[in-house]
Amino acid sequence: MGCPEKGSPEWLGKVYDLKDVGGSGSVSIKEHLSGRRRAAVKPSQGIRTALYLRVSTAEQKPDLQYDGLRGYAVRAGLDVVLDYCDVAISGRREGRPQLNALMTAARNHEIDCVLVWKFDRFARSTRHLLTALEEFDHLGVRFVSVQDQVDTESPMGRAMFTIIGAMAELESSLISERVAAGMRAAEARGRHLGRPPMPRRIVGVIEKLASSTDLSIRQIQKKIAGKASRGVVGQIAKRVRATPPAAL
Repeated sequence: MGCPEKGSPEWLGKVYDLKDVGGSGSVSIKEHLSGRRRAAVKPSQGIRTALYLRVSTAEQKPDLQYDGLRGYAVRAGLDVVLDYCDVAISGRREGRPQLNALMTAARNHEIDCVLVWKFDRFARSTRHLLTALEEFDHLGVRFVSVQDQVDTESPMGRAMFTIIGAMAELESSLISERVAAGMRAAEARGRHLGRPPMPRRIVGVIEKLASSTDLSIRQIQKKIAGKASRGVVGQIAKRVRATPPAAL
């Protein structure tokens, strides 16, 4: 088949070997005539995303969360590289091995985005959520909660971050106020607050050992079989030994 007529759209759009037009390499006629070459298109790198899921009992299945998160990732152009799922673990528990592994991956800069189904699947409390979001922000990790429609990369998501912080402060203040009110009510009813008082018999043994021996605090605590902490033993021994012996 012969070449298209010179100057025709087919001729301008066709790619020729430049040896055919007095050059070297392979470019289009348009590029050769204009003296410019188009920049090579670099393959786009996906946003490395980690999924986090949690179910509270072994009978529950994370399928709904998996399907929803992976569907969202496809629509948003996120590249899922890791997923973590805690099974039969309450959201109130401190030790969640898969969540801990996720945080380690974020700190090691292995991921760019964390994708969760809902806030309550991820965080134990508002305070925990805020702490995690602050750390993600510091690490440059995006956080997306699908059902809550929060994406920290968007203006609305950043606004929600501020609101969550304010709510955490309010939650902390309310808890402090409730604790203080409860303590005042207990004191008004004559209830003892804090640790139970030390039995007088144990106090007497410590006082006798402190006044009649040169035993150390650790040795005195060992003598009483650890029935009082080292701090308590130390306080009693210090008081006894600082008191001068009564004159005969």
